[in-house]
Amino acid sequence: MVNKINWQKAGRITEPGRYIFTFGWLTVTADDIAVWQQHPDALFTLVELPPPSRSPSDGDENDDASEYHLGTFELPDC
Repeated sequence: MVNKINWQKAGRITEPGRYIFTFGWLTVTADDIAVWQQHPDALFTLVELPPPSRSPSDGDENDDASEYHLGTFELPDC
């Protein structure tokens, strides 16, 4: 299971948004991108969000995909 992600593994995302990865959906904010632009080697912790409550009639091709956002980050030792 992936629990941390760096900018390179995230595909060097340059725009805030919601992106699909092998582990699920990742929402990236402008603040997250700003950290990566200033510290390209920063590792963010992935924070899993609770699944939304959905009715059986809600159709989504990725219903089983987990939702994540970026939490705290750490800078590698230089």
